Amino acid sequence: MRLLTGDDFGALFTSVAATADRLELRDVYRSDIEDEVTRRYVAGEPDDLAWSQAWFDQIRALTAAGKRFRRVRVVSVPLSDYQRCGVDRIAAHNIAAGEDIRYLDRAKAAGAFGDGLPGFDFWLFDAGEVSARVARLHFDDSGALLGAEIITSPAIIGDVSAAFDRAFELASSRQDFAEACGLS
Repeated sequence: MRLLTGDDFGALFTSVAATADRLELRDVYRSDIEDEVTRRYVAGEPDDLAWSQAWFDQIRALTAAGKRFRRVRVVSVPLSDYQRCGVDRIAAHNIAAGEDIRYLDRAKAAGAFGDGLPGFDFWLFDAGEVSARVARLHFDDSGALLGAEIITSPAIIGDVSAAFDRAFELASSRQDFAEACGLS
């Protein structure tokens, strides 16, 4: 299996025809940047989010061109430090850039889906289009991204798309979820 990384992975976003949907299932994602951002958050230190400006700029440009970006984060409650940082400090900036981010309590997801929720993180690009594809994300044991496996099977795309739409429907907005968790 070949995993897309680096510029090849980044090209998935610039080639979006209409939609990009992201399902996040992990409570922690690891990288040097994410570790430092979480450390700053826990320590109460400021963060200008300069490390994420290129992403925000890209999402602004793509959504201004009519593309849709949605994200569902399935999280365990109580939230990990990483997840609290995401909800409290970062998600509002992603939303301002054009993403529609929702949160789904893992217990609620388990009750609604049983074993029907995909067991892997993914980006679903252009569901319903001829160019539809799933980028199944692979991580090491610590939560560091190894790369993306591209899946073009119509059956898998259909299953992933239906599961994402159901999760998105059940999930709460960032604002509602933050308030329910006692965050701003």
